[in-house]
Amino acid sequence: MTTHFITAEIDLQENPLELQREIEAELAKRGDPLRWAVTAVDKEQQKAQVEAVVTVTAVQEV
Repeated sequence: MTTHFITAEIDLQENPLELQREIEAELAKRGDPLRWAVTAVDKEQQKAQVEAVVTVTAVQEV
């Protein structure tokens, strides 16, 4: 298992619960999130920048 620091750009949602679901879905594509935070918001582009630490299970080749 390895940990990775990643950033993602997420479209803002009107409903905060939808934003959380969108963030979690995007992070799940990249690994198992340990923690994440919204670190910036661009009102004009309607985007949120998210920084996260995820774990990825290493695949061993035989």
